[in-house]
Amino acid sequence: MWDKVQETVKFLKSKGITKPDYGIILGTGLGSLVDNIEVEIRLPYGDIINFPVSTVEGHSGELIFGILGGKKVLAMKGRFHYYEGWNMQQVTFPVRVMKYLGVDNLIVSNASGGVNPNFKVGDIMIISDHINFMPEHPLRGQNDSRFGSRFVDMHEPYSQKMIAKMETIAAKNNMEIQKGVYLALQGPTFETPAEYTMVKNVGADAVGMSTVPEVIVAKHMGMTCLGLSVITDMGGEGYVVAVSHEEVQHVAKIAEKIVAKLVKQFVEEF
Repeated sequence: MWDKVQETVKFLKSKGITKPDYGIILGTGLGSLVDNIEVEIRLPYGDIINFPVSTVEGHSGELIFGILGGKKVLAMKGRFHYYEGWNMQQVTFPVRVMKYLGVDNLIVSNASGGVNPNFKVGDIMIISDHINFMPEHPLRGQNDSRFGSRFVDMHEPYSQKMIAKMETIAAKNNMEIQKGVYLALQGPTFETPAEYTMVKNVGADAVGMSTVPEVIVAKHMGMTCLGLSVITDMGGEGYVVAVSHEEVQHVAKIAEKIVAKLVKQFVEEF
């Protein structure tokens, strides 16, 4: 893993990617945030040494380097999921690459199903914490101490300073924003009504199929993280509604302009 990461870092540096201030991972339907980036370099994943290639509709699969809010950012337009068949080391490989390109601050976004009855479809939720229900852990196996310690402290997976700043920005723009716990399941099936109820009962506010592995690996390497979820559907008691990937993308598409504005202002000010 170490050698592959360094090989990819060397390759990306040779393309002109140097010391981004922020890494950004854009989830389902949220890829158009890159429209706000003054793009300097755009690389399809298939052209990057050792990178997997996203197979999910709505995840175009490009690495974008440029300027957002006056800062240098490296954005993944499309992420990798465990349910696609990648192992956790492949899913989180880009995060390790970001770290060794100079990224210390990571912003992650996703589409998720809400179970908090105070939420509604289209809401944006700041992730305050997460619950890992994935069947595999990205740090399982022999630990390479060059990346980080064997046992990783997770008392603050999402930076409280980043969260407070995002809340301030939302208030300043008169934007209603939620805050809550995100639970990660394997997917790719959407949750059954009973599963949505389980998610709520164990203390989560939203559920999805990503984000947690990337944040765990980011924390392994000492990065600070901010997470945002777009609530694309609601589930649990009182909600018996069919959900499709197309509907999820549609809701995310509507919300992405708000997410883009928040993230751009956050990068400018934090």
